[in-house]
Amino acid sequence: MESLDQKTIDQLGQRVKDARAYLHIDEIAAELAQLDEETAQPGFWDDTAHAQSVSKRAGNLRETIREYDEAAQTFADAQTAYELADEDEAFAEEAAQSFERLTGMLDALELASWFTGQFDSGDAILTVNPGQGGLEANDWTDMLFKMYSHYVEDREGWKLHVLDVTYAEGIGIDRATIQVEGRNAYGMLRSEIGVHRLVRISPTDAKARRHTTFASVELLPVLPDDVEVDLDPNDVRVDVFRASGPGGQCVNTTDSAVRLTHIPTGIVVTCQNQKSQLQNKEAAFRVLKAKLYELEEQKRQAEIEELRGERMENSFGSQIRNYVLYPYQMVKDLRSNYETGNVDAVLAGDLEPFVIAYHKWKASQ
Repeated sequence: MESLDQKTIDQLGQRVKDARAYLHIDEIAAELAQLDEETAQPGFWDDTAHAQSVSKRAGNLRETIREYDEAAQTFADAQTAYELADEDEAFAEEAAQSFERLTGMLDALELASWFTGQFDSGDAILTVNPGQGGLEANDWTDMLFKMYSHYVEDREGWKLHVLDVTYAEGIGIDRATIQVEGRNAYGMLRSEIGVHRLVRISPTDAKARRHTTFASVELLPVLPDDVEVDLDPNDVRVDVFRASGPGGQCVNTTDSAVRLTHIPTGIVVTCQNQKSQLQNKEAAFRVLKAKLYELEEQKRQAEIEELRGERMENSFGSQIRNYVLYPYQMVKDLRSNYETGNVDAVLAGDLEPFVIAYHKWKASQ
């Protein structure tokens, strides 16, 4: 970081004070106390769904308070070390390291404070679909699926559940749907909604020509149990079938995959990557519920950007991000203008800089 002086320390101290305000620490501490009191009541776990929702909310609030307290303590320790540096140079290095660590903490707290939407703090359902490009698009969809899988698996506190992967003939996949569990998962991943463009020498082209192909990313929130959706089970046709593609023995030798068809709307949801038919059915209904909620939002308002983002053609001219592997290497987000030449790292799941850059851009609009 920049050379350490009293001005820098004062600025960081002010950022700590500002964080307490924009995180509403006093308010969430009061809410947490109420939730803890509720969880201590007899019969709290009689309603499992409600109890899990309350426990998750309490956990998120407790984590926010913990992160702020850690930042405040780090500032206090670093300030003490800075004051002792005149007597012992070893404290100067300790202070510099602590303030650098504090800067990262405050950046993370600021980012988290932006996720104030109804579903931003919750889990997400992410789907990747191929666009223009034929086999190339199927392969690109597979590459994006793996990129997001690595990103989620590498992010502390997040969990990945593969709900459905439909393999294409030849190479790649026709569609992939994952559920991401973790704090602010839906809010964070809203940066990925849209069309992603790949430029490279095609591995399927015998003449080794350059190809441009597309895939789109859709995002839905995992709806809390207290959100009501008009879903009549009698309107849903349930079909079971044998799961396809790579998988364990049980996945491929039993009719464990589930396809739901919502007859009034024609919405079709499939899930085949859970261990049992019951688990696949439950996961599919979560996705269907989210899709129906979004459909209701479309009917209520002309602009539906709050949930899924603007619908764009899955082709040239509508992309949000370019991934160029040839004739040069670069990944560039066309909204935030953030870019990097380390394409391999991005495709291996190093997406955090793009996610943060998007949300900083979004907050500035």
